[in-house]
Amino acid sequence: MAVSAVAGKARAATAPGREAMAGLTGLIGCDARTGGERMTLDDYRRPAEDVDMAAEERAIRRDTTIATIVTLAGFTAAFWLGPALADLPVEVADQLAFAALCVAVPGVVLLVAIMMVSTTRRFSPEDIGGQAAGPPSDRLAIKAAFLQNTLEQTVLATGFYFALAAVAGGAWLALLPVAAGLFVVGRVLFYIGYRGGAQGRSLGMGLTMMPAALGYPLVAGLALFGG
Repeated sequence: MAVSAVAGKARAATAPGREAMAGLTGLIGCDARTGGERMTLDDYRRPAEDVDMAAEERAIRRDTTIATIVTLAGFTAAFWLGPALADLPVEVADQLAFAALCVAVPGVVLLVAIMMVSTTRRFSPEDIGGQAAGPPSDRLAIKAAFLQNTLEQTVLATGFYFALAAVAGGAWLALLPVAAGLFVVGRVLFYIGYRGGAQGRSLGMGLTMMPAALGYPLVAGLALFGG
């Protein structure tokens, strides 16, 4: 009887501790489900106080400059060499058809990004409920961010491709395959470097976006002054 009494008192004494631990566990789980700070952070989820903004800014400027130079060099080479390598359309209908073929390249990249996300969701208990069920798990987070950014860049690229094809033909259309190629290279580098934060993904972002960033002012100039 004495042993039973002692055991009962021990269970009673430890019950509040177990309840507190359960409550803490529930709080942590709830915090993770609602997008709060997680117990483990990857490189791309560094706390704000650990981010060297000066280094990030230097990397972004450096990679943006590289992307601009590469894009300008590619566009210049395509404009002068393209007509010698292929017969480029000079009729508006054919120009738009050519642009549609080039748009298919970003479209395929977007399709791959969609499949990456959907496949991961399918085999992830934390993510199979869909986006409305909560924030993505660690295994899905980068892929979801890649998909969102790729969708945005595809919209920008599509507008540029068709706008250029609508206002100019001939040598100007040679810019579109170069832009599509840079889109693919940029997306690959963006995804590979994402875990490195802004410094890791800035070159990929620049190579993806710069053709459209330079292309829209070009389209405006051609529309105003003729190609």
